[in-house]
Amino acid sequence: MTHPLIPAPRSVRYDDGAPLALSAATTLSADPELAGARRALATRLGAATGWDLLPPLDGEACIRLRHDVSLTSGSGLLQEEDYRLSCDGEQVVISAAGESGAFHGVQTLLQLLGASAFRQAPDPVALWEVPRLRIEDGPRFGYRGVMLDVARHFMPKDALLRFIEALAVHRFNVLHLHLSDDQGWRVEIKAFPELTRVGSWRPRSSRGDWRAGLWEDTPHGGFYTQEDLREIVAFAADRHVTVIPEIDVPGHSQAAIAAYPWLGGLEDSSGVWERWGINPTVLAPTERTLDFYRTVLDEIMGLFPGPWISLGGDEVPLDQWAGSPEDTARARELGFDGVAGLHSWFIGQLAGHLRDHGRRTAVWDEIGDGELPDGALVHSWRGYEGGLDALARGYDVVMCPEKEVYLDYPQSDSADEPVPVGSVTTLEKVYAFEPLPPGSDGATGGRLLGAQGNLWTEHLDSPRRVQFAAFPRLCALAEVLWSPAEERDLPDFLRRLEVDHLPRLEALGIEFRPLSGPAPWQRRPGVPGRMHAPGHLAGVAQPADSHPDEATA
Repeated sequence: MTHPLIPAPRSVRYDDGAPLALSAATTLSADPELAGARRALATRLGAATGWDLLPPLDGEACIRLRHDVSLTSGSGLLQEEDYRLSCDGEQVVISAAGESGAFHGVQTLLQLLGASAFRQAPDPVALWEVPRLRIEDGPRFGYRGVMLDVARHFMPKDALLRFIEALAVHRFNVLHLHLSDDQGWRVEIKAFPELTRVGSWRPRSSRGDWRAGLWEDTPHGGFYTQEDLREIVAFAADRHVTVIPEIDVPGHSQAAIAAYPWLGGLEDSSGVWERWGINPTVLAPTERTLDFYRTVLDEIMGLFPGPWISLGGDEVPLDQWAGSPEDTARARELGFDGVAGLHSWFIGQLAGHLRDHGRRTAVWDEIGDGELPDGALVHSWRGYEGGLDALARGYDVVMCPEKEVYLDYPQSDSADEPVPVGSVTTLEKVYAFEPLPPGSDGATGGRLLGAQGNLWTEHLDSPRRVQFAAFPRLCALAEVLWSPAEERDLPDFLRRLEVDHLPRLEALGIEFRPLSGPAPWQRRPGVPGRMHAPGHLAGVAQPADSHPDEATA
């Protein structure tokens, strides 16, 4: 008997006999250590059924969440995210050593109950039955992430919360939130109010590839208050998702420079950048600039309690520094042969500030071209090479190579795919992705923590567009990062996706791309894009006019 689950569990064994039929009389209990998972199940299943799911007055509950630190699985002693789910026809038992494992077991139970379990109101025709079975499950990788760019196009809070909910359903446990760039600053910093008053909006935006010279003349903007971000972080933590904030420096900083021109060594602001691509303006490598960002990071650390704060560090043009007598003198003073050394030095100064406060720095792999900060987490986007080099040097790495997991790239080569940029990244290609390529799994000094899919939003200008780009490809990535590699089966995945899982996405309200191609309202005729030249890899030196917008990290 085949199962309907995505991502696929480590093992599933079905037993003979009638399924367990749940009803309004169904009771729910949990050991105190798993109270959060009990609340999650009671909330979600209660909304979908209208049932109270109360504890039993006496005897065993119909659904029980059991805390068991001694439980073993196929990988040995049960880890924090491992769980076991069993149903004998009379009772469902989810066993786990911790809240995250129990939460994953709850998500599996909801999937077993069908798409209606993901709705927010009772379905009068739904059958609430759990088959007799035994599931042993746990993740392949400990870091299963998604990067969402809210700087190019802002995602309102309610839509971001829905997106986080969808990530949790698919067992993702990291949301890398790109909060600042040339085109917008999205986080309230109380010490510097101009960052949001000036830097959070732009008068217009490029329409499609900027080289076409087309414009969307509607002003665009928005930002999250600190109260918003505390809510977002708490909402994510309740679903066992860690939020990594990114404040990109020293490039991709025009929105901050628009608010405080002296950050870029300027007397007057040229405004928030309106088009896509790589802006030549960068931060001035001065102590005053560093002090500004130390203050920003102090407030960021107060909002995001997770272990990592990303400083970005990607795509930093050197022309401004090379043309500045002050910056070239600064480079010489620091002992560098040229201004290129200022790049990793700048990141290193802020990484040291984070380290002094017990935090770790995350960076894009360009920083590995110079000096990586001590203890940095490296997001390898320019292919695998930067990540492999960082592993060899003893660093933790998350793989996110652009040709494999940039999910703003088109999902087929059809002319109906909206805003074709980068390279074609099909559902099947994402499913075939391997975080550690064959032949590169020898002994290293660092750790491959996992991988993440990246969603850049130059051309994803609404939550609907983000959902279209993300799903169902995130379903494929979820299985790559959670399920055993040796069990990966594309035909079986596609069957489960089409028959069982797309109805779940519909119930969740996710506006995914149909497997047959974009729906008519998902197309964007007349909006120009720009694909990579054959063999092109983003981040590798190209002619000045050949870099597609979405190659940015």
